[in-house]
Amino acid sequence: MNNTTLIAGPCVIESAELLDIVAAKLMEINNKLGTDIIFKASFDKANRTSISSFRGPGLEKGLQMLADVKSKYGLRLLTDIHESWQAKPVGEVVDVIQIPAFLCRQTDLLVAAARTGKTVNIKKAQFLAGRDMRYPVEKARDAGAKEVWLTERGNMMGYGNLVVDFRNIPDMLQIVPTVIMDCTHSVQRPDAQGGKTGGDRRFVPQMALAAKAFGATGYFFEVHPDPDKGLSDAANMLELEKLEGLIKQLLS
Repeated sequence: MNNTTLIAGPCVIESAELLDIVAAKLMEINNKLGTDIIFKASFDKANRTSISSFRGPGLEKGLQMLADVKSKYGLRLLTDIHESWQAKPVGEVVDVIQIPAFLCRQTDLLVAAARTGKTVNIKKAQFLAGRDMRYPVEKARDAGAKEVWLTERGNMMGYGNLVVDFRNIPDMLQIVPTVIMDCTHSVQRPDAQGGKTGGDRRFVPQMALAAKAFGATGYFFEVHPDPDKGLSDAANMLELEKLEGLIKQLLS
């Protein structure tokens, strides 16, 4: 089995049907390529641009839906938390707890995630350099985290765009052995287009391949069978049908 860390799934839990479609495809890829893709979906998108944006089914229902995916398909699970109290119930279901980029300096959140005993994946803030991620890692490790990952997702460029400084990847590899490239959030253009974040999924493959050149040990993809109809991050999610081919390129 390949040791590259792979994470994929829809941005938000939209329906049980969507989770089944994506999970079935991830299992198909795993069986073909000998990979171990971790299934990702959010139960609550607490950071949407607009108050009227779809957020997801919430903690209780969302965790049950994720548990159903694990039971049915045997996939490992990742989801994100936004508040410290969510860590304990989430840790009872998932294998990896993700800390959103804009919350990566929240000490109580990091400590709560670490204390679950689960792997903690900390996304690098849009306002931090890669070398500064040693401090969030220290907080998680001090609280007892056995394994901490870091994820690159770009930095703010002015008020309406992101830019990826791929030097952050080797910088963060000096802090932890697992550094993941978030290949879909990094193509965002967070300028609140009509109350939602914009972006351009055309550049997802290039983000992944550039990250490989800089030594990334894993890749994160938000995927959807029909991204333009997605209820969150529609402009940035990769078409589900393109995932297998891109993973083959990355593993070659």
